[in-house]
Amino acid sequence: MSTFMLIHGAWHGSWCWQKVIPLLEKKGHAVIAPDLPGHGSSDNPDSISLETYTRSVVDLIREQIESVILVGHSMSGIVISQAAEHVPGKIRRLVYLSAYLLQDGQTMFEVAKKDNEGLVFSNLEVSRNRKTARVKEAVLREAFYNDCSEEDFYFAMNKLVPQPLAPISTPIHITKERWGRVPRSYIECSMDQTITNSTQQEMHTNITCESVSRLESGHSPFLSVPEKLAEILGSEAD
Repeated sequence: MSTFMLIHGAWHGSWCWQKVIPLLEKKGHAVIAPDLPGHGSSDNPDSISLETYTRSVVDLIREQIESVILVGHSMSGIVISQAAEHVPGKIRRLVYLSAYLLQDGQTMFEVAKKDNEGLVFSNLEVSRNRKTARVKEAVLREAFYNDCSEEDFYFAMNKLVPQPLAPISTPIHITKERWGRVPRSYIECSMDQTITNSTQQEMHTNITCESVSRLESGHSPFLSVPEKLAEILGSEAD
């Protein structure tokens, strides 16, 4: 069986995978779901950079005996791309789950700003020191959890943390020779109000993926349709 490494997106933590992990384990897979630095129970977010994120994931990958299937949700598309640039031989496949699939030199922020229908980046509350931001509470449900139960919405909302801004405004640096040699897949979320479907499709059209799957879900399929998500992820191990 395979080893999956699940990397959460902005504002979230490893807790977001709690429904998916046992489903993958039931299929016989090993699952690792870390908190990125500055998230979950981790460090102060003010000092976090894209390099900090990348180094934490690369270090975990290097600890594994087998190569991993590296899954990045949302913001962590940039994290898994950078990780693949560092350790392409240790990654069996990259899976972008409604994630930012960027070209070399792009920043997540510049791509997000062009998504005029996305709800998040027009509704940020930036901290006084300009190092972190939160999403306005009024749009949280529609942006992140529009197809989630009320119970899951409140569970998640109460766990969100300030998002470091440095990683999302830093250009990624990837090459065809390293990142480009790792097989990649994209999973669209058709009702996503954070990264709208048109933006998802534009990204995986500009950068070809070996496979593209589609979930009829909002931005958080790990909460709203965990069984369907686990089924697609499991198929990536075949």
